Amino acid sequence: MSQNPNPFVRGYWNLKIVRTLSISYEDGSPHVWRAIHVSQQHLSDEELVSSPCIVTSEFAVVRNGTEPVSAELMAECNAVEGVSGEGVVGAVVYAIHGDDFDGRPIHVGDTYSAEAARDVVQRLSFETGYYSRCWEISSAHISRKTGQYLANLADLATPEAFLFIAFRVPYSPAIGVKLISTPWTDQNLEHAEGIGAEQLRQEHRNKGMPDDLANILELAGQADVRILILDADAPALLGLPLAES
Repeated sequence: MSQNPNPFVRGYWNLKIVRTLSISYEDGSPHVWRAIHVSQQHLSDEELVSSPCIVTSEFAVVRNGTEPVSAELMAECNAVEGVSGEGVVGAVVYAIHGDDFDGRPIHVGDTYSAEAARDVVQRLSFETGYYSRCWEISSAHISRKTGQYLANLADLATPEAFLFIAFRVPYSPAIGVKLISTPWTDQNLEHAEGIGAEQLRQEHRNKGMPDDLANILELAGQADVRILILDADAPALLGLPLAES
């Protein structure tokens, strides 16, 4: 299989919300963003804003008057490499982080309330039953011979070990595929079916599935696609090879 990005993958993965502090310095140095120390995470946004704070390379400790900084916490600050003095909390920022399609961590954006951050995560998340798990792509991605193979599967009983069901779309030449036990990753397949991704691929080979169809289904399965429609009138999927004529 090619190492190119999976064209079925959309959005960001493993989204999470990180509460951070936007901190300014009296000398006009550029703002920095730090997580609040774990011992002070219970403080409300209102208690944090405008408070002076100790800034380290890893976290910030607020001096807001309601909770004196203990000797133990000061010792922890001094033990961190890269203490950069004291600043003032200008805002509490709810940063949204995630993983890109290739697994790299990425900063998606910032919001200024927990509610707004949760709303963004909900809108970006691709969850069960949402539109993102259904695709319609051009049948030009498979050869005519493969199209006939898929049509035969739709007219007969698709082998259970394939982990998909082929079906015809009424009043249309399009053929649909419902994928089962997605995503087709080693971890999920082992949990759901007791097999690995390579075992599923080998099962497809053993049954004589054409390579172009096997490749498409493998990519779709990895991306947690549940319904895939191949239709001559649908657009080609950018990044997915067309069948050789």
